[in-house]
Amino acid sequence: MSLPNWLPSLITLVQSNGDWELYLNKIYEHFLDDFIRQTCSFRGIKIAIKRHPQIDHKEITFWHIISDGEDESKRLPNLRRCERIGWPRPIITRVPNSEIKMWENKRGTEKRICLWVEKAEYLVVLAVRNNYLLLWTAYPVTQAHSKKKLEKEYLSSLKS
Repeated sequence: MSLPNWLPSLITLVQSNGDWELYLNKIYEHFLDDFIRQTCSFRGIKIAIKRHPQIDHKEITFWHIISDGEDESKRLPNLRRCERIGWPRPIITRVPNSEIKMWENKRGTEKRICLWVEKAEYLVVLAVRNNYLLLWTAYPVTQAHSKKKLEKEYLSSLKS
């Protein structure tokens, strides 16, 4: 599978000589550059992040993007998520693009916008707020049943 050429290269732990603290700081700096030090928007709508609660002086949105687990208080860093820290912004800002499947769905009472780069097996989820969008999460989608679920959601959205 070839990735879209507009996605940045992965940022790997090996590039930080296996030093977790150095790596964490490196990917956090990338997150700061993409979402805090400069503005980001989706189709002219401002993208915001959840800043609190903070963990180790880092915003909860950052931790949510680089970790996984059902229990928010026990999420663990996931290297596949960490490596792709540079992907959410270019996906968000590149819409419309034929390589990005976009649709809206509901989770509970919340409206969400899903941006799926199927070739890259990567999903970005934005939560709709009154006058902005919240970067909710972003993660690799590699399991067949998850891909089928996203494809079903996307195709269903085309019929609406």
